[in-house]
Formats: sequence, structure tokens, C-alpha cells
Amino acid sequence: MNCSQKIYVILGIQKPSHTFTKIHRKALRTNITQLLFALSFTVFMNTFSFAQDIPKPSVTVPPQKTKDTSKVDLVKIADLPITEKTQDTTAQDSIKVKQEFLTDKVDYKATDYVSINQKEEKIYLFNEAQIIYGDLQINAGIIVIDYKKNEVYAGRLKDSLGNYSQHPVFKQGSQVVEPDSIRFNFDTEKALVFNSRTEQNGIKLKGDITKKVNDSVVFMSGGRFTTAEDIENPEYYWQARKIKFVPKKKIVTGPVNLVIADVPTPVGLPFAFFPLTEKQTSGVILPSFGEQSSRGYFLQNGGYYFAVSDYFDLAILGDYYTNGSYGLRSETNYAIRYKFRGSLSLRYEKNLNSERGFPDFSESSLYNIRWSHNQDAKANPNSRFSASVNLGSSQYYQQSVNQLNVSNRQNNTLSSSVSYSKTFQGEPQVNMSLTATHTQNSNTEVINMTLPTLQGSVSRMFPFAPKGGSKKGIIQNINLQYNVRGENRITTTDSLFFKKEMFDDAVAGMQHSIPLSTNFKVLNYLSLSASTSFQETWVLNTINRRFDTITDTVITEDVKGFEAFRTYNFNASLGTTLYGMYNFGKDKKIQAIRHVMRPSISYNINPAFDKFYDTYEVIDANGTTQEEYTKFEGGIFGAPSNRFSSTMGISLGNNIEAKVRSKDTTDTKPKKITILNNLNFSTAYNFAADSLRWSPMQVNGGTQLFNNKMNINFNATLDPYALDNNNNKIDRFNIDNGGSLFRLTGANVTMNYSFSNKSFSGGDDRQDSRSIDESLRSGGRADDLFGKPEDFSDRRLNDEDKDKKDEKPSELYNYKIPWNIRLAYSANYSNTNRQNEISSHSLMFSGDVDLSPRWSLGISSGYDLKNNGVTQTQLRLRRDLLSWDMNFSYTIPAGTQRNNTTWYFFIGISSSILKDIKYDQRKQPDRQL
Repeated sequence: MNCSQKIYVILGIQKPSHTFTKIHRKALRTNITQLLFALSFTVFMNTFSFAQDIPKPSVTVPPQKTKDTSKVDLVKIADLPITEKTQDTTAQDSIKVKQEFLTDKVDYKATDYVSINQKEEKIYLFNEAQIIYGDLQINAGIIVIDYKKNEVYAGRLKDSLGNYSQHPVFKQGSQVVEPDSIRFNFDTEKALVFNSRTEQNGIKLKGDITKKVNDSVVFMSGGRFTTAEDIENPEYYWQARKIKFVPKKKIVTGPVNLVIADVPTPVGLPFAFFPLTEKQTSGVILPSFGEQSSRGYFLQNGGYYFAVSDYFDLAILGDYYTNGSYGLRSETNYAIRYKFRGSLSLRYEKNLNSERGFPDFSESSLYNIRWSHNQDAKANPNSRFSASVNLGSSQYYQQSVNQLNVSNRQNNTLSSSVSYSKTFQGEPQVNMSLTATHTQNSNTEVINMTLPTLQGSVSRMFPFAPKGGSKKGIIQNINLQYNVRGENRITTTDSLFFKKEMFDDAVAGMQHSIPLSTNFKVLNYLSLSASTSFQETWVLNTINRRFDTITDTVITEDVKGFEAFRTYNFNASLGTTLYGMYNFGKDKKIQAIRHVMRPSISYNINPAFDKFYDTYEVIDANGTTQEEYTKFEGGIFGAPSNRFSSTMGISLGNNIEAKVRSKDTTDTKPKKITILNNLNFSTAYNFAADSLRWSPMQVNGGTQLFNNKMNINFNATLDPYALDNNNNKIDRFNIDNGGSLFRLTGANVTMNYSFSNKSFSGGDDRQDSRSIDESLRSGGRADDLFGKPEDFSDRRLNDEDKDKKDEKPSELYNYKIPWNIRLAYSANYSNTNRQNEISSHSLMFSGDVDLSPRWSLGISSGYDLKNNGVTQTQLRLRRDLLSWDMNFSYTIPAGTQRNNTTWYFFIGISSSILKDIKYDQRKQPDRQL
């Protein structure tokens, strides 16, 4: 039998007796291609190769009768003679050539065996089988390749007990499907998947039968989807008969029904659409609903989110009440990496109380503007722009009914600052800044603004310093600089804010100063510095004062126009640093104590500038008297003094530290701790004063205890002079009047302590600051002592919950219950006029405890020790339901509002993609007449 006959026998076709036709040639070529692919797997396995190209026509072909493929008589197709009759003429064939079975490299492997069945035209891969073809990868217990149908089948392995293992894993690109079995056609790239499981953007899908039409469309029958971690036993899921799934784009379903704990609920939808994208997209923000006694039913925090670009977004939110009240809010975030980032919030509320026509009807308008902007330090080292704005109605946080403002109702001060600074490099260096500031008292409704403040300075210049080396002596250390400051200051009220009347009482001015100073050593241990300063002040507002004989009153008139005055002063100071050390021994627990003292004596001369003072006559029953005043009185930078002062200042600073033996026996170095971080004393003596020459002594200090977790600060004022029977200070020492050396006229002490269960195990017990960002932006505290801002449906305020969910609790019992406590204590004492009273005395506390890995309880409250009353109290309860969150808070106001309690209940899906599936209910505060 010749070579051509062998080929016909192997291929299972009869050799034609006549010349080859096009049909014969095509059939022969197709069968050869299929056979070569099958034989290629045999050759690869015999040579233990796991990554080879698809075989070319030079692959060896075994004879048909040989059953043992390891001992075959190999014949090379390339050696077969090709006659003119067998020449391939498909180049001129008009019939369209069928695409090859495989067009890319195939990688495959299997742990047990790879079997080729030529009769069935199938290849079997058993146990930990894997095939990689292009971007497609299949891992399964068993894989069957049908090269006749151009299909692949992957399934599980079943052991003797009936248990299945090695479920198939189908990967194509970024898509991952984990079914029980799968059929895939290489020609159409369609797949039929049974009991498939996949995940897209946090949504896990499972379908009884899944048909993959192409790379971009998948259909599911009997499917479910959820955000639960365990797709096999989810806490909840949405059941749908039909699902269309477009990876990275959308999920579209027919009728869906919510199933919780495998129990169907009456909650359903006729259809559902879920957008899937890795980028932020625009969409509707569903509101929360509830009821309030004074405003009726309401929808709150609903609106639309605009994903404008990767650098900028916008959320428009609103509230509506059935009595006509409404609220509008705009929330914007923007950022450009390595340049700047910020946020802008605009809020407006129109509140109607009761109904129109009722005697208790009232209406009010509230607004609030918040803006935060931070520039990256590396963006431009020579210029910087920053903003922190919080302004609006003085009673916004007290009267706003939005749930976000619960923790800020205790705020009585709003402040803002917008600044731009620029540095001009050179010698000397020039600095310039432009700032606008705003402070607002919510109790008095007084607003102070500077629009703007201009500051400029020229860095120090040493005219006598050498070009090289250090500066030595009094002459070489002489230096001078130039500073300028200009302000336009406005004082107004809440009712006139943003109206033209607010500018009527604006005052403006500018101050120039040129300080000249030097310093040098005296006796090697004393540092002596001397300085003088010249100041020139420009103002645009002055006064004129006169006595009106008709009304018998003093009249003060405002005068517009440019005026200036000049002042100067002299200063000198002498100081040193003293070190004291007491060693107890290296074998002692306390090895040494170090005491650092910094005494200083200063002398200051301020001349009297009488030439800037005028007089006016006052006529009364006692006759005519001359009163002195300056037209610069009430100026933006003060007024020149008409009194000569020659003052000596005395101060002493102290710092006490200790070295203790470390508890760690492997640590050879002692540990340094702070006993007193600072303890300072200061007073002054005026040589030119006629009486009361000594100033009250100021004492202040601070320390840190318990591994720097407790901060204690205190200050006191000690007056050496006595009081008369009318509680007026007299020129007589208190000790000479039968009292002590000093009279305590005022004192203050504050203490802050934060600790947790980690404090006793060396862990980090710092509070997660993300939950209080909303409070900080509104001018609140950097802790939750006044409570936390609450809108549980707003995921921006609950980012820290994501971290807790990522922490999988141990299955073993943990006796260490996580907890944390924050304390703040404050006391103020006043005794200026023998009142001998504690003006304020309070203790604030906040704490959280995890009763279990899923239950947490929190409280924020305080006690007014002076008035014997509890401050505003907030109780918080949270339950982690795995895929769901349940929160409840209860707030009790302080004082006369104590019975006006509020509460808030929320339960909803934790995942942000399904965050609108929620239920919440709340009780708003009632209006108190």
C-alpha cells in the first residue's frame, strides 16, 4: 500500500477512481485538519509539553490500525508525494472556505490523564483540567473537547459518596463564571451554562440556565442577584424569571421579587434596571419619607446626582413638607490630582410652622454656605490658595430640621477664611497674602468680617553681616525688615448680611512697620536682644467730639478722610537656659529627673504721643472741665497712647521630664516621659505708673498622662493688690491688707482623655475621623461629644462601616469586647470682684461598645455640674445584618427643650449600588413657642 492509500484508510474514505474534484479536495482537507488537531494533543502529552502552537501539516500521523499510540509507525505527511492530480487548487475555488477550528495557541493540562477518542472525535482531560485559548480559560474537574462540533464541555467530578468537587471556572477577559457545567462553541463563541455564578460591580448573580450569546450579552433563566457575600446562602436576593446581563453596562430583568432568608416577600417590581459601570454615573437619589407634627408628611434628601466628569460632580437634593415648607441643597466635589481638591455646599430652607391663618403660624428662611478648598503643597511651592467657609443664617443649625445637623445644634460660632499667598523668591524674599475672614455669633447674631486683609513682608536683611561664615557680635547681627498690613473691617448683624447697609459702618486702614533688632551673647551664657520698631498707621475713618450745650450731651461725629499717625518703641530682653539633673541610679525604676528653666527679663519703653490728642469743654453744674480725646479713637489698629510707660517684664518657663526603666526587658535604653510639658509664670512692673505698678501674675501649664492619652491644661491669674469695700482695686498689696500674697481672680482647667480596650494592649485607639467630617465642615467639634451627624441613608457619612464589614469575625469566642471612651472636662473660676464663683463646670463624654461582632451601642452626653443638668444626649444603636444595616438613634435636647426628643430608625442594603432599597422613619423636633 502506497502513501496515498494509507491516507485514505486513516481518514476513512474510499479512494476515488477518477480525477479529484473540488468537492473531494475540500472533504479531504477538512478531515485532515480535524485529524491533525486530535493527533497534536497525543504528541504533546507524550512529550509532556503544555504550551504548544496548533500543529502545521508537518505533524506526524499514525497508521489507522495502531491502537497503542505510544508505539506507532510514524509517517510524515510532508514526505508524501503530491502529483499534479492531487495539487490543491482551492485558491481558485469559488466555494467559501470554512474558518479553521482553532485560530490561536492552546495551552492545556490535566493531573490524571488526557485521552483522545478518534472514533468519537473527542479529547478528554480528567482531574484539575485546564484549557487556555486566547483570552478564554476554563478550569474544571473534567473537560471534553468535541472537535467535530467545535465545542468544549466542562463539568464537576463526583466521588463515591455522591459529592461534587472541582466546579468549572470560566474566564473570558474580565468576566468570571462559576457554574456546575458549561458548553462552549468555538465557532459561534456561544455558551450554555448550568447553575452559573458570577459577580459584576459588587452584584452577585446566579442562574439555573445561562446562555452566553456573545462577549457582551448574557441571558439567564431562573436567576437571582444579591450583594451578599455567600451567593449559595444569601441573607436576601432578588428572584427573577428572566435576566438580561450586559457585562460592565447593565442588568435588565422582568418581574422581580424580594426574598429575605429564603422567604418571599410582597415587595416586587414589574421590571428592574441596574446600571453597571466602573466609573461614576448620573442617577436619581431616592428620598426618605416621614411625618412631623408641625409640618405634615415630608420627603427628605431626595434629588439627582450628576457625574459631570472625573474631576467634578454635583448633587441636587431637596426636602418637601405637605404644609408648604421646602429645602434645597447643592453638594459639589471637585479634585485634580496633585493640584487641588475641594467641596462646595449651598443650602436653603423655607420653613412654615402651622397653617396659614392660624394664630401660631410663622415662616422663616434659612441658608448656609460651606466651601472647602485645599491645594496640594507640591502644586506650586511659591503660591497657595485655600478656603474654609461656613457662613449663613445664625440660627441655621438650631432651626434646621434636616437630620444632618443634629450634632451641630450646640455650635454658637461660625467662621470662614479664604486666603491666597504668594512668595517672590530672591534676596531679600518678599511675601504677600490676601485674606478674607468672617466670624459669626449665633447667639448675638453679630457678624465681623474683613474684606479683605492684605499682608506683605520683606524678609530680614543683615546689612553688616559677612558674606561668608556665621554672624558674630552686636554689629553683624543687626537686622531689619518691612511689614505692611491693610484691612477693611465690617461689623454687621444677621438681618443686614449681604445688604448694602452692611457696608455703611465699614472701617479701613493700613499699618506699616519697620523693626530693627540685634542679638548677641553676654558672658557666654546669657542671650541679650535689643530692638526698636517704627510704625505708621493710615486710616480713612476718624471722629470729632464736642459738647452740645443745648442737649447737654457729648456728640461724637464720624469723619471720612485720610489721616495718619506714627509711633515707635524700644525693647530689650535678657534670657538664658538652666538645666538641672538628679540621677537616682540605673537600677532604679525612675533613673533620672531633668528640670529645664528658662528665665527672662525684658524692658520696654513706649513714649507718650500727646500731639495726637485734642480737648473739648464740658459744661455742667460743677462748671467747665476739659476732656481729652484722640480722633483716632476706635480705629482699626487702635489709637496712639498718651501715657508714657517704662515696663520691666519677668517670666520663667519650666519643663520637667523623667527617664524611667522600660517595661520591655529587651530594650536597653530608658524611656523618656514628660511630667510637666510646660509651667510658665509671667508678670510686669511699670516704672512710670503712679499706682498699681505690678501687673497680675499669669500662670499657665500643661501636661500629658497615660501614654499621652490624657491632656491637661490650666491657667490662673494672681493679683497682688487688694480690694476695698466696694470691690474696687486699691493701691495696696493684698498681704498688707490682711490677705494672702496673691488674690486668685480667675482660673481655668481643661482635660481631655481618650482611651479604649486597645489602650491596655498597646494598640492604636485613635478615633476614625471620617464619621465626623460633616461636623467639622460645619464648624463642630473634632469628636462626637455633641453627637454624630445622622443620615444613615447617606453612605458618605458611613464609610468606616465598610472597613468593619471587611473584618471577618473569628468563629472562636473573643472575650475582649471592643470599646472606646472620650472624656472632656472643663471648669472656670471667677473672683475678680469677690464673687467667688465657678462660672462654668461641665463634663462631656462619648463612648461606643461592640456588644457582639454585629451589635454596637454608642452614647454622647454630658453633665452641667454648675446647673445640675444633663446636656444634650444622643443614644445610638447599630446592627450589622451582613448585607443590610440597621441603625437607630435617640436624641434628648438639653434645658427647656428636653421634652422635645427626636429619633431616627433606618434599615437598608449596605452596598452602595442598591442603597436606595431602604426603609427609614424619624421624628423631627417640634417647634417650641
